[in-house]
Amino acid sequence: MFPATSRYRDIGTAKYQRRNGEEVVYLRRRFLPPISEGRPEREHVVAQGERLDNVTARYLDNPELFWRLADVNGAMHPAELTAEIGRRLRIPLFQEG
Repeated sequence: MFPATSRYRDIGTAKYQRRNGEEVVYLRRRFLPPISEGRPEREHVVAQGERLDNVTARYLDNPELFWRLADVNGAMHPAELTAEIGRRLRIPLFQEG
């Protein structure tokens, strides 16, 4: 249903039945994974005007994987990762499927 690069690729669907009998299929909720202190990683210091997609392209070779940086840094809202100049971002060294 979702491409391999999507944060939703492994999230299942569920069904809800409305009072009128209509069935609605929806995507289940995605929770942030627990942050593992044991994962190998790098660090990136946010510079002025930096965008998360550019940071992700630099380290993970794909700007669409920005959500992986959000996950490893425990951010619900990816934009908060580059909002503060000088913030240190954890960058995972591995790339998942």
